[in-house]
Amino acid sequence: MKCRPSPRRRKNEEGFTLIELMVVIVIIGLLGTVVMLNVLPSQDKAMVTKAKADIATLNQAMEMYRLDNFSYPGAADGLAALQSPPPGLADASRYRPGGYIKNLPNDPWGRPYQLQVPGRDNAAFSIFTYGADGAPGGEGENADIFGD
Repeated sequence: MKCRPSPRRRKNEEGFTLIELMVVIVIIGLLGTVVMLNVLPSQDKAMVTKAKADIATLNQAMEMYRLDNFSYPGAADGLAALQSPPPGLADASRYRPGGYIKNLPNDPWGRPYQLQVPGRDNAAFSIFTYGADGAPGGEGENADIFGD
């Protein structure tokens, strides 16, 4: 049995060297980092925008409730009064069949929206979320979000 000599690489064959491959991987990593640094802040802005849109929807549902029942739901009834008649409702026949909102949304961070009665700045009520940190106060993405 004859052994064939192993084929040797010819000088005119082209291929990538290890250094060339490493340079390309480093460039891809740098581009990925730049993209991530520009995309992540946009997600935070989108979550705040969604929270404001949800609060605006809940505020409209509260106004429809008031128009039908001549008052806003109390703090004890909370936002659940927008889905089903609260137990202390004076005239349950005035309550809209099916409620005023199909589903109570959670804020973008997965927590329920808050109802404050009376609201801030002498308003009848305020609907808000505590932001990303879930605690009162804060700055930036952790700031409380009101629908104003």
